[in-house]
Amino acid sequence: MYYVYILSSSRNGTLYIGVTNDLKRRVYEHRTDAVSGFSDKYGVHDLVYFESTESVEGAILREKQLKKWNRAWKIRLIEETNPVWKDLFDEL
Repeated sequence: MYYVYILSSSRNGTLYIGVTNDLKRRVYEHRTDAVSGFSDKYGVHDLVYFESTESVEGAILREKQLKKWNRAWKIRLIEETNPVWKDLFDEL
């Protein structure tokens, strides 16, 4: 199983889109700033959206698609399943 996920710094804040085969581990790495980069620079730690795919190719294609979307579309996608921008990490 592979995951495409969106992290946020806050409601309507900075967004980060990524791909992983271990969602819990990868989000934990973002939350603890285990790897220096975008998420620690911008405080992007809250898991606000994710979806799964069977193949890594499918996940990468979806990630690329979402990254090309305008911000309003990304926000609409998040709010369709998570209207209050709840951090979903504890539900994993």
